[in-house]
Amino acid sequence: MEISFTQKYNVPGPRYTSYPTVPYWNENDFTTEKWTASFQKAFSESNLQNGISLYIHLPFCESMCTFCGCNKRITTNHAVEETYIKALLKEWSLYCKLLPEKPIIKEIHLGGGTPTFFSKNNLEQLINGIFSFAFKAEKHEFSFEGHPNNTTYEQLKKLYDLGFRRVSFGVQDYSEKVQKAIHRIQPFHNVAKVTFWAKEIGYTSIGHDIIFGLPFQTIEDVVDTVEKTNSLKPDRLAFYSYAHTPWIKGNGQRGFNEEDLPKDAEKRKLYEIGKQLLSKNGYHEIGMDHFALSSDSLYKATQNKELHRNFMGYSSSKTQLMIGLGVSSISDSWYSFAQNTKSLEDYYQLLEWDQLPVIKGHILTDEDLIIRKHILNLTCELETSWSDEILYFKELPAVLLDLKEIENDELIVIEDHKISITEAGRPFVRNICMAFDLHLKRKSPETNLFSMTV
Repeated sequence: MEISFTQKYNVPGPRYTSYPTVPYWNENDFTTEKWTASFQKAFSESNLQNGISLYIHLPFCESMCTFCGCNKRITTNHAVEETYIKALLKEWSLYCKLLPEKPIIKEIHLGGGTPTFFSKNNLEQLINGIFSFAFKAEKHEFSFEGHPNNTTYEQLKKLYDLGFRRVSFGVQDYSEKVQKAIHRIQPFHNVAKVTFWAKEIGYTSIGHDIIFGLPFQTIEDVVDTVEKTNSLKPDRLAFYSYAHTPWIKGNGQRGFNEEDLPKDAEKRKLYEIGKQLLSKNGYHEIGMDHFALSSDSLYKATQNKELHRNFMGYSSSKTQLMIGLGVSSISDSWYSFAQNTKSLEDYYQLLEWDQLPVIKGHILTDEDLIIRKHILNLTCELETSWSDEILYFKELPAVLLDLKEIENDELIVIEDHKISITEAGRPFVRNICMAFDLHLKRKSPETNLFSMTV
């Protein structure tokens, strides 16, 4: 019996929001002092030229969604807001004390958890507090994630007034059966309401996040979700593959059984049908899992080969330094990564002691930097080249040999100094990146680490 490409290549693999991926960080060679020197170096090289980025993790949610693998704290007690914002601003002040001049902030992204768990007044306090230590770049891009069930008009207006122009709303799927399984009851009316509000206020990029491969999800569900989404015409879409990682502590993926999930070719068909409908309605596929209208900055960045990818996802602008604030946040200086503690209590305690709440990280080697560039090229531009000898590395011939079968399946084209991913190969970008992942090749995981690639 002929095996489909989906069955053949659907293996556990990283999502490559970083390289090296977090499980392969060399924590033994990392110290907070090394991280401090690294981010200071990156700041001096890039602040005046391109500015810096901030990722701010707001972990609180009022209820547990059972599809979610993010770091979060479930509570209905909104008294936690002020304590957390005070801690965020303390962390930011510790970073700013280590800098020779005021940072120029080009990007801010509020992620979660649920950023719209916080009141408009507390969100205003947070952003104003950030800029008491910093300047706002002239061409800045500020974005946040909103929950359609609790995002208010007043929150949207306040964040708009503070400089935010991009918002993404978590939709997932409109099927009542699917919503019940993932504990995310969210009627279309709520999504339509916040989308119209954002358009009315003047947001220039409104995004929706939808997911394929959820428990009990059918082709009819995906068609209905995409058609409803298209009726609202968001500027961009993330169409994610559900990442089933029940072994990760605290992710809450317990409300359904393994057999309730669409498998392999069935799951991939959900994506292909969704993709066809999106394409028919004017959406262009961007990198992995993303779509955008031709008027959106993400599409324009793709056309101009300026698309960038980091822990915040795809971005239409690039900064060398991204500082992550908040529990579990990851920072990136290009030369190194640093992650904050995942414990809210430890986060508060370290800040009380005037310490950055960083608990682990990785200093990139020269080899890491080369491979990181190749993986960024593949995930953003669907091609990479080593015509510049700086991007050549000694294991490249072995990598090309490993890619031979993928080339024979016509998922990539290998030329003298270049690899290009074909249209048929787009669903397998993660597999292609895995061939370049020297850390993964040298030490295969002995336990469950990654979700399936397709």
